[in-house]
Amino acid sequence: MAQYIILVVVGLILLIFGLFIVKQQQVAIVERFGKFIGIRKPGLHVLIPMVDRVSGRMSLRIQQLDVIVETKTKDDVFVQMKVSVQFVVLEDAVYDAFYKLDNPHEQIRSYVFDTVRAEVPKLRLDDVFEKKDDIAIAIRRELEEAMNTYGYGIIKALVTDIDPDDAVKSAMNRINAAERQKTAAEYEGEAERIRIVAKATAEAESKRLQGQGIADQRREIAKGLEESVEVLNQVGINSQEASALIVITQHYDTLHAVSEGTNSNLILLPNSPNAASNMLNDLVSSFAVGNKVAEMNQNIKPE
Repeated sequence: MAQYIILVVVGLILLIFGLFIVKQQQVAIVERFGKFIGIRKPGLHVLIPMVDRVSGRMSLRIQQLDVIVETKTKDDVFVQMKVSVQFVVLEDAVYDAFYKLDNPHEQIRSYVFDTVRAEVPKLRLDDVFEKKDDIAIAIRRELEEAMNTYGYGIIKALVTDIDPDDAVKSAMNRINAAERQKTAAEYEGEAERIRIVAKATAEAESKRLQGQGIADQRREIAKGLEESVEVLNQVGINSQEASALIVITQHYDTLHAVSEGTNSNLILLPNSPNAASNMLNDLVSSFAVGNKVAEMNQNIKPE
């Protein structure tokens, strides 16, 4: 009876202290007297109490490590870069991942520092922003070559942030604002040029039409004067007298138009009673002299 009780107690001890559970996406490393004996996958497992022990557990999930690196670009600008490395423990290399590296995060961080400080100083600040994907590819390549040996697979490396010094960012913002103002000024200048050209074209067309109108008006006036001279000739008034009479009439029509187009009611006229007659005689005489001079020029034969 006593032996039976002892066996039951021992069985309970084994059952209590020898059972352990490994969760999903996790593995357990089992050692016996300090020596590795195997890897336990998800499920319920039994250990020999006081002999075997679970020395560690490792997650098989994808992990992420964020690394912030400060470095200098080719144009001597200090920047802080945030690099996110996604990595995972290789299921067939758990032994290497557990025993070969004491601190895998520090190992990854060291490789990221080394790669960033080797790549970024080759680039100017603007190129760093444009080629951040190339920097991420270089980081992943270097990490894959190094970490696969230790049982870690690199899923992806991402450059998630590039943060220059505040003074540099302020200068970049001013440069950007100046460029935009320059572009806006160029567009405004082009718009103003188009407006000026359009206005000049419109004015030129207006002047052309105005000139055409004046020419048509003068043509009609000349036609009317010709008809008036013909009518006066029919009543015994010769061409010179008719022309003088028409000029006198136009003279008084002009005075009337001036009086209507100004704010002044005062117009100065010759004070002599026979001023109109004298003007008519002077015009007739001038026309006669002009006609004689024209006839003499026609009669002069060139030698």
